[in-house]
Amino acid sequence: MIKIKNLHAEIDGTEILKGLNLTIGNGEVHAIMGPNGAGKSTLSYVLSGRDGYEVTDGTATLDGENILDMSPDERAAAGLFLAFQYPVEIPGVQMTTFLKTALNAVRKARGEDELDAIGLLKLMKGTCKKLGISDHMMKRAVNVGFSGGEKKRNEVLQMAMLEPKFAVLDETDSGLDIDALKIVADGVNALRAQDRSFLVITHYQRLLDYIKPDKVHVLAKGQIVKSGGPELALELEEKGYAEFAQEEAA
Repeated sequence: MIKIKNLHAEIDGTEILKGLNLTIGNGEVHAIMGPNGAGKSTLSYVLSGRDGYEVTDGTATLDGENILDMSPDERAAAGLFLAFQYPVEIPGVQMTTFLKTALNAVRKARGEDELDAIGLLKLMKGTCKKLGISDHMMKRAVNVGFSGGEKKRNEVLQMAMLEPKFAVLDETDSGLDIDALKIVADGVNALRAQDRSFLVITHYQRLLDYIKPDKVHVLAKGQIVKSGGPELALELEEKGYAEFAQEEAA
């Protein structure tokens, strides 16, 4: 499903990703861990098409299509979703309006019929119920006044309604207490499917206690330098990233 080959990217003339390679199969959940400044968030921004990040070499394909040639909205229509580390607030825009606009834009790009207000409400209530999320948030402006946990649950809801093929979770556990973490993880686990893959970017093992990855990778020096099973995350939790920092300094 996802194939990233020899990806090089820079920001403001500084190269961050230096030949990154990664393949994620259908239905798989991969986790990326690594020291600060290794390029984890840069990878998520490059995949989503954020301004300011320049790809200088390599490819990133989703079902055979090079998403790096697409605009951000085209990537979303192709099935890419990014859950931000710090979701933004959008004052004056109600959640239902936001979701209807985003969902119908993706449906239109896919050649599907757009949803009317009744269809959206039915889908939204059903999705909230499935994920165990209160639909009270839908009456509020996007993320305005939301707690950290509410913002992350809101992103899980958006992901469920948009039904992406590939979801990138950029440190979605950042700032969450244990109860909020469990709710978010339960929502993500409910969306796991054979036709949907995930890339979970995190510093800590605790998220991976709830979202069980198929593979774990260490990102350092702008490259994947080590890969393994879920046990690798436990090893990193115990030993930290000192060996990779030493390699980088060498």
